[in-house]
Amino acid sequence: MARKMGSGRAALVALALAAWPAAAQAPATSKIDTGDTAWVLASAAMVLLMTPGLALFYAGMVRRKNVLGTMLHSFVAMALISVLWVVLGFSLSFAEGSPFVGSLKHAGLAGVGGDAWPATTIPALAFMVYQAMFAVITPALISGAVAERMRFGAYLAFIGLWSLLVYCPVAHWVWGSDGFLLKMQALDFAGGNVVHVSSGFSALVACLLLGARRKDTEDIPAPHNLTMTVLGGGMLWFGWFGFNAGSALAANGLAAYAFVNTNTAAAAAMLVWLVLETLRHGRPTALGGVSGAVAGLVAITPGAGFVTPMAALAFGAVVAVVCFTAIELKGRLGYDDSLDAFGVHGVGGATGALLTGVFATKAVNPAGQDGLLAGHAAQLGVQAVSVAVTVVYAAVVTWVLLKVIGAVMPLRLTAEEESDGMDLVLHDEVGYRI
Repeated sequence: MARKMGSGRAALVALALAAWPAAAQAPATSKIDTGDTAWVLASAAMVLLMTPGLALFYAGMVRRKNVLGTMLHSFVAMALISVLWVVLGFSLSFAEGSPFVGSLKHAGLAGVGGDAWPATTIPALAFMVYQAMFAVITPALISGAVAERMRFGAYLAFIGLWSLLVYCPVAHWVWGSDGFLLKMQALDFAGGNVVHVSSGFSALVACLLLGARRKDTEDIPAPHNLTMTVLGGGMLWFGWFGFNAGSALAANGLAAYAFVNTNTAAAAAMLVWLVLETLRHGRPTALGGVSGAVAGLVAITPGAGFVTPMAALAFGAVVAVVCFTAIELKGRLGYDDSLDAFGVHGVGGATGALLTGVFATKAVNPAGQDGLLAGHAAQLGVQAVSVAVTVVYAAVVTWVLLKVIGAVMPLRLTAEEESDGMDLVLHDEVGYRI
């Protein structure tokens, strides 16, 4: 939230009334501003582009026989979640209801049209479609942990139910006008908890429940096309400006802060990751560099509109060390988070949420909160509680969902099918004819 709304009490009122991500909002009586609307619609398109970017990012890291199936995991989310969002998801997330989930007031987009969304200068439909893009990419992130082995039908059932039962309630907790984490004054500018912590820890549960990939001749299934992964990483970096700066919901100074912080954290994390790789393995890699950049983008997401650019440098440096260590430990701990969905998004999102409690300052966003370094140590505790609640809820519901779906249909391919690959077995096509 960040148009100046006065001090103290006004900022708290703004937080309590927010029915959208913690970002800059205009007075409730404002009318539609064409510049703000154009920025939010452009940002929505940028966030949508992140999902094809994720498809490329993930697909390059799997084996050639699974490239199309992996890409489809991201693309099908664009279709399925978009439909669910219009019918139920938006209302469950943003309509007034209980402290835990929204009502059906806006089911089927009832009452959501061209008039301004409350306390913003953009049409309600523009707000709705912008939020839809967050809902689309979040369950697609989980596919990175179950890559090369989950059946398509089970995946569809899982992401559809997960979106309604995990994403929508958590979005309401954090961004809904009566959400309990919002009332606790937890800070999440663009989805650290809502997007990354929820999907990352769900990804960990999913990969543990499905078990590791079966190996061919190699000890570790090797990426087949890192050029594709680097291209996808670049698309994610670009789209993240819409993800974070667009969350200001206005073309204003707060959007500029979020834009600069996003780029700064990604750049710092990439550089630190390359240094860590060189120290640990004797050489930097393209996969490491792009992984570091994505970790930086993930970490700055909750704090992008609450911290300074110098703080964003610290976000990038710290998350690079934390996520690099998490991924290094993965082999020792023996779980197959295939494409590091947990190692980057779960660990990185939690790190960013906690760092927001350290570096947040009202000097950047008067409607936010000061963090530990600004003399408000309690904010770090609030951030920790918000992360813990999200982790427990997402993990438990994910486990239950997969158990129920697994009782109805098989979750993963057989050994023979996995050997042949998802592309041929599930889709009767191949990515390359050589």
